[in-house]
Amino acid sequence: MLDRSRLTLALALVVAALADGGPAVGQTPRRGGILTAMLIENPPGFSIHESATISGVWPVAPCYSNLVTFDPFKPYETVDTVIGELAERWSWQDSYRNLVFFLRKNVKWHDGQPFTAKDVKYTFDVVRESVDAPARLRINPRKDWYASVEAIETPDPYTAIFRLHRPQPSLLLMLASGHSPVYPAHVPLNDLRQKCVGTGPFRLKEYARGQMIEFERNRDYFVPGRPYLDGIRYPIITERGTRMAALQAGRLDTSMPLEMTKTMAEQVKQNAPSMVVTEIGQNGSDNIVINHTKPPFDNPLVRRAVNAALDRYAYVQGVRHKGAVVGAALMPRPAGAWGLLEKDLKTLAGYRGPARDKAEARQLLAQAGYGPGKPLRVELVTRSIAIYLDLAAFVADQLRQVGVESTVKQIETAQYFPLLTRREYQIGANLTASGIDDPDGFFFENYKCGAGRNYTDYCDEAMDRMIDAQSAELDRARRLKMVWDIQRKLEADVARPMLGWRNEYFTQAPYVRNLVPHNSLYNYGRMQEVWLDK
Repeated sequence: MLDRSRLTLALALVVAALADGGPAVGQTPRRGGILTAMLIENPPGFSIHESATISGVWPVAPCYSNLVTFDPFKPYETVDTVIGELAERWSWQDSYRNLVFFLRKNVKWHDGQPFTAKDVKYTFDVVRESVDAPARLRINPRKDWYASVEAIETPDPYTAIFRLHRPQPSLLLMLASGHSPVYPAHVPLNDLRQKCVGTGPFRLKEYARGQMIEFERNRDYFVPGRPYLDGIRYPIITERGTRMAALQAGRLDTSMPLEMTKTMAEQVKQNAPSMVVTEIGQNGSDNIVINHTKPPFDNPLVRRAVNAALDRYAYVQGVRHKGAVVGAALMPRPAGAWGLLEKDLKTLAGYRGPARDKAEARQLLAQAGYGPGKPLRVELVTRSIAIYLDLAAFVADQLRQVGVESTVKQIETAQYFPLLTRREYQIGANLTASGIDDPDGFFFENYKCGAGRNYTDYCDEAMDRMIDAQSAELDRARRLKMVWDIQRKLEADVARPMLGWRNEYFTQAPYVRNLVPHNSLYNYGRMQEVWLDK
């Protein structure tokens, strides 16, 4: 058995080294080589703006560029770690109501066409669904991020201005997220669903569905001397045990975000001690989506019963084996800056202790007309990958303990998110992550009335006003108190029961350099700085 204390120490040392924010001192990057990175399933497509999963971002990110991005060497992301990408510089004006970007010149798309401000306007007019947008996304998970944008102006080919109807400092963070690449205005959206045409460090070479995605170095990349790699391969390995064996045997150079649990990391270190494991917050939650408009969950008593039935501390121990932390609607400390404090959580249903909470759950079910003679039977949907199934099994057991009989139904990724979007489910065991550690990244897309990823159809006009108010607040201390109030109300309303926040245990071979995991799993897949020390 692996000594857990030694692994914990090793992880702490890795995190401490990464927190210094930089490449290995004294090492000159080597050129060449192919990185073999893990992929757990077929991507749902190559259009990142239509993706709600890491499987649609991780293998496509090397193809694209953002206006701005997060410094790849700094794992804890803040406004101070934002750096330029397609934008050389930027400026906030009029008290955070206008954001002006000054763009790089002589940047080319992979097909040779020039990049200009027209592409910026096109991309974000499409994402925000402006009235004159020239195209429309099939699925638009992040439309609500840009609800404050009134117009995007392009006074010349290398200037883009985002004009807002109210202050929203988080807009810069949203634009730095891995969810926010700039698309080519001259390539139809349907083409971008089948292939990527970007300005990024790597060009798509080949995609063999069910087998492999391959990229090659973009020799016209606008950053001098980058990328270092000749290419990247993403073998698609759908079975967890096979992926683990390949990683331990050296047939894969890295894991992928979301994949590695604490237990799996310990197994890898036991079987391949040279592997490097980095523990960091993932900005990803395990949660329950409840369809507020579909029986039996249109009854608030039943929603409250499910919420009270879920033992959050047992989840941390039993499902994630201490590789997660209990938290409400936002990632808690130490990895996050906005989550409710532990002392506040302990006063809420589902966090007070299993005996008290489960007794309350049974009472609520009885009030709703259910009990031993008339058990509540539901269909529990989840995504058919291992980390979701682990969660679903736990949820089903928790519900069973209060008399709710649930049948777990596995859904393939390509159907799972559209099913949630269409609200064709009763209850689901779900994972949700954000591209930024900021309240706007979660609140707007998951909790506002009518939002694309508000899969529960939770809707409260007072809550909408609270979300807008905190977004515009420029004083951080006042904003934090407003954000805590929002989280307490979301818990009371059973908007989306939260079980906890996962840690990442990103695993890579010791010769992989400059691949630094971040505290948001979507934001470190560009690979332009990565090189192989072998």
